Amino acid sequence: MVDAAGLRGRGGGAFPTAVKMRAVAGGRRRPLVVVNGSEGEPASRKDSVLMTLAPHLVLDGSELAAAAVGADEVILGVDAAAPEARRAIDTALRERSASDRGGGRRVRAVTVPTGYVAGEERSLVHLLNGGPAIPTSGPRPFIRGVRGRPTLIQNVETLGHLALIGAFGPAWFRGIGPEEMPGSMLVTLSGAVANPGVYEIEVGTTVGDVIRGAGGPSRGTGGVLVGGYSGTWLGPETAEAVPLQPTGLAAVGGIVGAGVIAVIPDEACGWRETAGVLQWLAGQTAGQCGPCVHGLAAIANAADQVVSGRGGDATLGRLQRWAGDVQGRGACGLPDGAVRFLRSALVVFDVDVRAHLRGRRCAGSLRERILPVPEPRKAA
Repeated sequence: MVDAAGLRGRGGGAFPTAVKMRAVAGGRRRPLVVVNGSEGEPASRKDSVLMTLAPHLVLDGSELAAAAVGADEVILGVDAAAPEARRAIDTALRERSASDRGGGRRVRAVTVPTGYVAGEERSLVHLLNGGPAIPTSGPRPFIRGVRGRPTLIQNVETLGHLALIGAFGPAWFRGIGPEEMPGSMLVTLSGAVANPGVYEIEVGTTVGDVIRGAGGPSRGTGGVLVGGYSGTWLGPETAEAVPLQPTGLAAVGGIVGAGVIAVIPDEACGWRETAGVLQWLAGQTAGQCGPCVHGLAAIANAADQVVSGRGGDATLGRLQRWAGDVQGRGACGLPDGAVRFLRSALVVFDVDVRAHLRGRRCAGSLRERILPVPEPRKAA
């Protein structure tokens, strides 16, 4: 049924859900299901909103996935930064227990530490196996995951869609959206828009139409970030026409990612926003890969040098060279995402970058930050 519906993951990778399910169901040991509610992307709120407003939908999808793959246990990880979502899930679990709605499986919720890499599949497995929430090497979770068992890990939104497919069927699900990725998706819209928030849209809707659906820009648009902090900056004209679907975004070097759309007003400095995020991303490293630990720090510091007008044109060459040095050399997707984010900013905010390097004022007169950048993690 999931295969016929064409459901793809809504957690960032857009991987075919049925392929994952079949791989887990075909394992030699009894599988289990992990529900990924770790929302480490600072500009995303969709998963916490879904768990808060429709916890039973997420749990229905979790139970259905567990039944399909033959799992006897479901573990739901909720981000520590979303206490309202954890309360809603805990309440829903008590309600299901009282109504004997659990399907005979053990279903429990755990708190996942907030962090950009904490929601990576292997980070979740490592955490549930008693270690810190950092990615590890070795077999993928569908082969050997929690306690060595085949583990199906799915994002909460993916499982919400799965529950609706179970209720209404694959044909209903394919009633909207493109062939490559049918259905709807949740997006978090923020920045210079009239009505920021979490919206459900048809997959394939253009970024411009999504923004208009939220009341339109609240100010002139200087750039649009699509996909989150591992995503891509787009100029206003490009963003207007690009559809929110894998092939449409790939054509402009982008990804669907976590369904984030952040609009930067034209009176803000896009490069200053980028440099702040790069510093935060450098601080999110798990400390396991040299190119990530040292490379991202060097990139972030060079980006700050550009903001302050130091370094000259040679700094741009170093940024491009270092981006190539770290790409594809991490245990998780953090370095690659940071490189995608950086390279798109160098194109979209080229005028701002050149102004900074020549000691002139850029177009950004606005001093307030638009993109959310959490406080650095405290040392344990």
